Amino acid sequence: MTAKMFAGLGLCMCSYAMAAAQATDYPFQQPVSRQYATPPELAQQSVLARVVTDYNDNAHVITDKGFYRVSDGALVRDRRFRPLADKIPLDVTAQEGSGHLYYLYADKWLTNGYAGVPYGTLPEKGRYNRMAVAADGRVMLAGDAGLALPEKGRLRACGQLPEPLLQLKVHNGVFYALTGKGVYQQAGAQFTRLHAAENARAMDFRGEEIIIGTSNGYYGISSKTGDTSLSLKRRVPVPGINDILVVNGRIWAGTDEGAFMEDSAGLYRYFASRRWLNDNRVKSMSADAEGNVYLLTPAGLNRISSPAHTLADKAAYFERKIRERHIRYGFIANLHLRPGGDAGSSQMADTDNDGLWSAFYLGSQAFRYAVTHEPKAKRYAWEGFEAFERILSVNQLKGFPSRTFERKGYKNSDPERWRDSPDPEWEWKGHTSSDEFVAYIWIAAVLHEMVAETADEKQRVAAFIDKIMTHIIDNKYYFVDIDGKPTLWGRWNPEYINWYPETIGDRKLGSTTIIAGLQLGYALTGKKKYKDEAMRLMNKHGYLKNILTDYRKITYTPGYKHMGIDMGTGGWNHSDDEMAFLTYWVLYRYAFTDELKKQYAGVIRNHWELERPEKNAVWNLITLATAGDYDADATLWWMRTFPMDLVTWQIKNSHRKDITLLPANFRDQATERLIPLDEQPVHRHNANAFDLDGGGKGTSELAGDEYLLPYWMARYLKALN
Repeated sequence: MTAKMFAGLGLCMCSYAMAAAQATDYPFQQPVSRQYATPPELAQQSVLARVVTDYNDNAHVITDKGFYRVSDGALVRDRRFRPLADKIPLDVTAQEGSGHLYYLYADKWLTNGYAGVPYGTLPEKGRYNRMAVAADGRVMLAGDAGLALPEKGRLRACGQLPEPLLQLKVHNGVFYALTGKGVYQQAGAQFTRLHAAENARAMDFRGEEIIIGTSNGYYGISSKTGDTSLSLKRRVPVPGINDILVVNGRIWAGTDEGAFMEDSAGLYRYFASRRWLNDNRVKSMSADAEGNVYLLTPAGLNRISSPAHTLADKAAYFERKIRERHIRYGFIANLHLRPGGDAGSSQMADTDNDGLWSAFYLGSQAFRYAVTHEPKAKRYAWEGFEAFERILSVNQLKGFPSRTFERKGYKNSDPERWRDSPDPEWEWKGHTSSDEFVAYIWIAAVLHEMVAETADEKQRVAAFIDKIMTHIIDNKYYFVDIDGKPTLWGRWNPEYINWYPETIGDRKLGSTTIIAGLQLGYALTGKKKYKDEAMRLMNKHGYLKNILTDYRKITYTPGYKHMGIDMGTGGWNHSDDEMAFLTYWVLYRYAFTDELKKQYAGVIRNHWELERPEKNAVWNLITLATAGDYDADATLWWMRTFPMDLVTWQIKNSHRKDITLLPANFRDQATERLIPLDEQPVHRHNANAFDLDGGGKGTSELAGDEYLLPYWMARYLKALN
């Protein structure tokens, strides 16, 4: 019977896999950040004024302490040209067209390009502090003395602006000056006002268009007539713009709260927090020929680039990262970073849910092995399973799974939940919960299906799940800890499950997880008691009816307290979503009958329809493998925007003006549109993807298994090739 059931499962899996919209893993661009080390002399009481790039794609920074350049990941004093090494320029600019750097000092201007031939002396020191250089070699100077063109050793006056100069630029051989009240254009020997502005702060050029950044967004004008060509864009992440830059036709804006870029869809990518910048106040921006954008803040220089890579490249990065520093006794491990963001200081630490978090990594390696048959993927999966086996053997209880374990004296989380092991060198953590149980049935199912190839290997997995399920049944459907009492959340007894009304998700979820476990126990061991118990719970105690409850009925239901916790007042529980979807794989694939499988598919589809706005790749792919529904675009988008930096920096989005906030609701969906994952706070699958703010001081780092599982699932289900 079991063999027939698995044959049927295989056919069903193939039909869904073939129905999936298969995506090709072509290269895509994802922004990544690099933050350059700032030398000690610039760390305090320094003015970092502007960033400029030359035609060699070298980035430089003008400061009040001298001229600096990027070298080996850090800013260093630019001492390459000995005559200039100790001089402090007032301005440095790249010549239009050539990209040669021109330097302005109090008494002269010069360039090292063109064999150093172009230069000029200034009759009065310190009267000019800005410059721009046209492609034909004409130099425009600006300062307290107004504007002037050096010609044949003399300065030809070009007038005085009516307001303080903010920027001086050249485009197509024409010089432009920006003030807070307008754009001025050189016309003969004078500058005339091309366009009257209000609270202008910065400008750049896009073809024949001048893009103007203001205190209230940005807009465009014709560089020839001054007429408006692009209406004011107020609905941007941060309207108060300090600098504006056009890179390959895309508009970038630097603000006091980070930077943003307009994408091809007319939406905005937002770069703020330590994930992207060493300080949120962006003062100046410049780009190189490769499209890399350099952003200068009071704290130093940053670079945002968008290298092309594939999802496979991204998977390889996280595979390497995990093997390098995230494996603790076979578990996947969080890192503690002291100081924040310093990977070199990392220490692995236990968490309250080592089993659940490790299940994502173990699952990823099971799917990886099924796709590639790489021996190391199989090794990693069994290495993870050794940790799961030890959670049973490290304690003195029969069939009770510890949450985690550690060498004695080195525990980290929840010290009151730790117990002494029979082995004096070790401690184990109790208080095991239902989300850990979901991890056990999930890893047992995927190991059995994809990794266990011999009879001994299959028996090893079966024995693991048999011990746990026997403990639950023998203890009246509770996890019973060393104190002889049920744990807070390890409860599946009918009196507990059916105490909840159907409007509280625990009734439905608890029924789902225990029935899935019993079905799995029967399939792996062949023991009739598991099927009998499942049928008793479904038929006598209404567990099947509970499972079939419409998810749309789950709502605010106060007044039901469990161990002092009001279970119906906390809004939508995203941790329950995580438990449910991992369980659906087991529930559906190990169903006793085709009729049950059909009913389970309806349950999964019902849940997925509610979860679809979150675009979660794992939920999408599990639904594809079971109910057959699938959002291919959302899954691809999720994997492509999954952040490369998994340090838990403080992230803030709630202030953004480009997002549409929704009224408070039970599901806690804060916005109309989900922002990209690499703009969200770092989180696992059990968090609300619509949380706009979160994180901390960068003192912890996730591993990346959150990405690896959906990647390898997509490959296995042939949703991605």
